[in-house]
Order: sequence, then structure tokens, then C-alpha cells
Amino acid sequence: MPEAFLKYLASTSFHSFTLGNLVMFAVAGVLLYIAVVKESEPLLLVPISFGIILANIPPDVTGILSSPTGDLQGGLLWYLQRGLYSGIYPPLIFLGIGALTDFSFMLSYPITIFLGAAAQAGIFITFALSKMIGFDMKQAASIAIIGGADGPTSIYTASRFAPELLSVVAVAAYSYIALIPVLQPVVSRILTTREDRLIKMGPPRRVSRLERILFPIFITLVVGALVPKALPLVGMLMFGNLLREVGVVKRLVEAASRFILDTVTILLMVSVGSTARADMFLTPKSLEIFGLGAFAFVSALATGVLFAKFMNLFLKHKVNPLIGAAGVSAVPDSARVAQRIAMEEDPHNYILMHAMGPNVAGVIGSAIAAGVFLSLLR
Repeated sequence: MPEAFLKYLASTSFHSFTLGNLVMFAVAGVLLYIAVVKESEPLLLVPISFGIILANIPPDVTGILSSPTGDLQGGLLWYLQRGLYSGIYPPLIFLGIGALTDFSFMLSYPITIFLGAAAQAGIFITFALSKMIGFDMKQAASIAIIGGADGPTSIYTASRFAPELLSVVAVAAYSYIALIPVLQPVVSRILTTREDRLIKMGPPRRVSRLERILFPIFITLVVGALVPKALPLVGMLMFGNLLREVGVVKRLVEAASRFILDTVTILLMVSVGSTARADMFLTPKSLEIFGLGAFAFVSALATGVLFAKFMNLFLKHKVNPLIGAAGVSAVPDSARVAQRIAMEEDPHNYILMHAMGPNVAGVIGSAIAAGVFLSLLR
């Protein structure tokens, strides 16, 4: 009996835990706290945090991350990660997002497309900065995409260019998305005056059904011709939106926006969390990536606001610069934050529909930015 008990103890994970594993458990705890207590991005942060926990129970003992060898099957998380590294999960996420997204806000006020594009400047500024401080071109591109506030696009780019940075890039991207209610008001108030924030915008025009149906087809053709490497993301986004707008495939819309999106979100987030092993995550380079990610995010918010102020120098009907910060692609959170800031100055100032324009344009813009990198840095 003593020998059997000692043999059992030797098979447990207790003797293999490291300080790094415990630190990663603490990181998972912080993410869970943000998700549960602060109710910030819980659908994303809860599965990510649990994936971190699973991966940091010593995988050499559990075998949960083991690759298949010979007649031995691989571990559960190894198989889940294939959809991550092969680039399957992010386009499926975009399919569901497209089925949920109403682009009529952007179409009703097309000038807001430029605000969504302007917010992507933060990506390219951070790309140059990352390259300057020592990251190679592909790593710099993976880090810079954090500025788009688009988790799936960040994951897609990092899985193609810098798999070794995937966990840090993904956790940084979703952490900053969760911090939008904190970061966006600070940046917006610093860069705008009270007079700016009080600007009222006219009601958007009504967008016809034909416009809404033709839009995803047109964007798919244009992006496929100009930035073909962006097509897996933009194409699936537009396909999901086409399902929504034709109005005759409600079962497919429900499947894409609920069943596929929810299922793939779980698989993607657990897979992302499971890449955050202590030996890969807890490095000085990770701190640099978090810092650069914060810079990218703040830069994207700032360039959107500043470009709106620049546009107002020439526009007869002014735009409220607060909607420029919604050019990051965190739909619909950044648009809601813009509305909240505006109503703090004037409870009767409704800019939500206008803010949704650059917000959804930012989704397309960040995917196109990723496509540009994928085309140029092959």
C-alpha cells in the first residue's frame, strides 16, 4: 500500500508546478475578476482565463497540450489549437459578426467611413515604433494590429506572422478592448473641447434594402481585387452581412450569429488562453508588447478624434469629434461610450447612430490593414 500510494503521488502534478505557473493562475484570476465583477467582455475573458488555467497545470504531466506521436493521440488542447494556428476560427467569428452587424448607419452617413479609416493610423504608427525598438517586421505587424481593437484580426495576424507572440498579443488585445470604457473617455476629453462635445448632428438618411444587399457584394469584390489577403476575414464578414440583409435565410442568420459564433468563440478563446503558458508568456518581451499594444490602442483612438476635428475645418455640417474615437472596431462598445460622453455634456445629444458608422467601418478597416501586412510581408 505505501508503495502504491507513493507511485500515485509521483503521477500527480504537484511536484511539477513552478512559480511561473502560479503567476499565470494569478493572471487568469485578474481576467476573471474583470469579466465577472466588472462585467467587461465576459464572453471572451472567461474562456480565455480558463484556457490559461488548463495550460498551466503542468502540461508535461497532464498531456493536454501534447501533439500526437505514433499511435498515441494528442491532447485535447492540441487539437483545439489547430483551428487557431490554421486560421479557421477568426474568419468564422467574422461570419457571425457580419450576421449581427447593421452597416446602414455607415451607409447613411458615408463620410464616417473616413473616420474608421483614420483610426487605423494607430496600427501603422505602432508598426514603425515596434520595428524601431527591435522587433522584426512580422512581429511588429502582429503587435500593431492590437490598435485596431479587433481581437480576431489580431489573432489571425499573429498566427500567420508570429505564433510565438500569439498568447501575449491576444491577451493584450482583449484586455484593452475590455478597458474601452476607461481609456476612450480619457483620450476623447483630452483631445476635444466642450464646444466639440456639444456638436449635434442631423438625423441619418434612410438606407434602402437594395443598398444594404449590394454593399457586402461590392465590398467583397473591391477588397478581393485590391487587398486579396484580407479576403478570408472581410469576405466572411460580408457573407454574414449578406445573409442578414437578404431577409430570406433567417435560419442561416441565426446559425451564424448564435450557434456558430458562440461555439467558435468558446473554442477560439480557450485555445488562445491555452497558448499562455508561463514559459512563453512571462518574458520581458511580453511587457514590451503590452506597452506597445496600449500605445497602439490610444493612438487609434486619438487619430480618429483628431481626424474628425480636421474634417470639421472643411465641413459645412460639423461632425461631433467624439464619434472619431469609435473608429476602433470594438462594436458596439466604443460607439456606446461616445454616446455616453456626449450625453454627459448634453442629455439630449444623440450621436449613437452616427458613432456606429465609424465603428463598423473600423471592423473592415482593421481587417484590410491586416491584409496589407499579409500581402507585403509574405
